[in-house]
Amino acid sequence: MAGLFLLAGAPSAFPLSRDGASVAAGCVSTPGAYRAAWEAREVRCVAPSLFGTTYARGQTSLYPSGFRYAWAGSSTNLEQYLKLRARYGDQPAKVGIGVLSYVGYPGLDDWSTPTDLEVYTLPSGVRAQVPAFETWFRLLDEEFGTTGAYPLAAQRDLVVAYSRLDRGEDVVGAFEEVTGCRRDALLAGEAPSAEIGCDRSFLGALAAGPSPYDGGDSRTCFANFQTRYRGHRDASALRGALFQCQDAGFLNTGVGLGYNTYANPFMCQPADRQSVRERYTGREFILPNAPFTALPSHVTIPLDLGAPGRRGFLHAGYC
Repeated sequence: MAGLFLLAGAPSAFPLSRDGASVAAGCVSTPGAYRAAWEAREVRCVAPSLFGTTYARGQTSLYPSGFRYAWAGSSTNLEQYLKLRARYGDQPAKVGIGVLSYVGYPGLDDWSTPTDLEVYTLPSGVRAQVPAFETWFRLLDEEFGTTGAYPLAAQRDLVVAYSRLDRGEDVVGAFEEVTGCRRDALLAGEAPSAEIGCDRSFLGALAAGPSPYDGGDSRTCFANFQTRYRGHRDASALRGALFQCQDAGFLNTGVGLGYNTYANPFMCQPADRQSVRERYTGREFILPNAPFTALPSHVTIPLDLGAPGRRGFLHAGYC
């Protein structure tokens, strides 16, 4: 699973307290306690050592096999999920779909994949990082290639495109500006293609894959971009590599905040009356993908998504 602005001075990693020593008294500090609060429909503060990731039911790792990094929601997100559960516990689809919307899922009107929420702590020494574009650039240099494969000019142009949005512009518009892919087609669920306006650089980066969703893996995907891609190494190509190799979709903000064009679950107005700022959601992180068995502690919370096609609240508002 964020721009209106760059988070000046934002840290690239989040230090964790595994024993909860610095957590305020009364805050939920274990996955088991979080599940108990969820089941009791209690609104509680949540320790920063807890994270949450949504995933397709039956999956055995935080993110599908092949992805080097998993996307994770912060403790602030987990607090918001408890508020959703307390407020709409008698309307479970608003809870389940509200969580997915808050995470930043597109295509929720007809989403039918059974989905769960995993709440967990991290192994000792593992750090969650803010997925700002600058973090990805550093990881690309350190883990996935060389600076020459991702020119500074392309990095600069990508950051500038996302950091100079006017009040009424959003990250889907920034994605369209950088890649050419038409906003209306993306929001309607169409895949990136020349038919919806995606430019040659972006599509060439996708073709260098394959994505982990298609049987590849992040490391090979980025390596293929480095060695096989023959087009201009511009902002569009770099955005395509992040899209293809690490699931940084068109709703990704590049600043560590979630975003969705659907109605924010905590705002009463219809989606088309909510401002761009109101549709930004919680804090998100990336962390090394891992099987659930490698996590010190974790619990699974099944999400009730209701019936596809019966989610008018996504547009009309939740209240």
